[in-house]
Amino acid sequence: MGTNDISILAIESSCDETSASIILNGKVLNNIVATQSVHEKYGGVVPELASRAHQENLIPVIQEAISTSGISKDQLSAVAFTRGPGLMGALLVGVSFAKAFARSLNIPLIDVNHMQAHVLAHFIDDPKPGFPFLCLTVSGGHTQLVLVRDHLDMEVIGQTQDDAVGEAFDKTAKLLGLPYPGGPLIDRYAKEGNPKAFSFPITRMPGLNYSFSGIKTAVLYFLRDKLAQDPDFIEKNLADLSASIQHTLIEMLLIKLKEAVKQTGVKEIAIAGGVSANSGLRAALEDLSKKRGWKLFVPKFEYCTDNAAMIAMAAHYKYLKGEFVGLDVTPLAKMKF
Repeated sequence: MGTNDISILAIESSCDETSASIILNGKVLNNIVATQSVHEKYGGVVPELASRAHQENLIPVIQEAISTSGISKDQLSAVAFTRGPGLMGALLVGVSFAKAFARSLNIPLIDVNHMQAHVLAHFIDDPKPGFPFLCLTVSGGHTQLVLVRDHLDMEVIGQTQDDAVGEAFDKTAKLLGLPYPGGPLIDRYAKEGNPKAFSFPITRMPGLNYSFSGIKTAVLYFLRDKLAQDPDFIEKNLADLSASIQHTLIEMLLIKLKEAVKQTGVKEIAIAGGVSANSGLRAALEDLSKKRGWKLFVPKFEYCTDNAAMIAMAAHYKYLKGEFVGLDVTPLAKMKF
């Protein structure tokens, strides 16, 4: 390593994945992730258990990231961490370690917005989108349409007013009796079903905003009525139910995306966040992009869910601009874009 090389350790601990990554001169060297399985029996993430698991996992994950990078801790230029949004206790674990580690090495600290990092995951590998582009960021906690003018110049032009689309997948999956996390299971069963078998309402919101709480209620009452007639209705129709629910949620996402393209004139489209791993969404976007002449960018599966590689990429661009924070920095459960 030369004296002008920029090497950053990045830490992600916003929810239920503990992750560390080393980036050197804008190239991600590794992406170590420890996933927490403790939440499965509770049907959702339990914040206190997540915090404890982060405390157990963080040091081994960071040790592996450093040892497999070929860069010693004394060669690091900075330490980056997810400041928010996320679970406060989980964020505190990562922020506290980052502060202590940076202080011990006397190197700067970089705070990263988790949602901006999801967008910047597109710059980890080629091909990379050009500016400006639209990013549909879809996860368990967020659903946003983002106009990206530059690496650190982004504007949310539409977002959910209640549930995120990832929540809608998981909550409807729970109504179908599927274990947590149910979203990937709906995706799996949907491949064998008819997306037009059952019709669910599409919620219309002003502008480019979304609302996903209505479909959960619609599915709840639909299943209540059908199960009263046939107790085995879900079991007999699981594939068709999954396909129909997924089709409705994807349609809601695409309606607003098409409107955003129309309003902005931007035809470079990216998707990011955990739900961007959904095969139905990927296929629908690829089909729509071909029909409308869009240029579509889809991240690798490992960069869809929460990971430190995307935190590292965001930190690299912040380092170049000298955007550092002091030891008085605090985590933020809710963080403006």
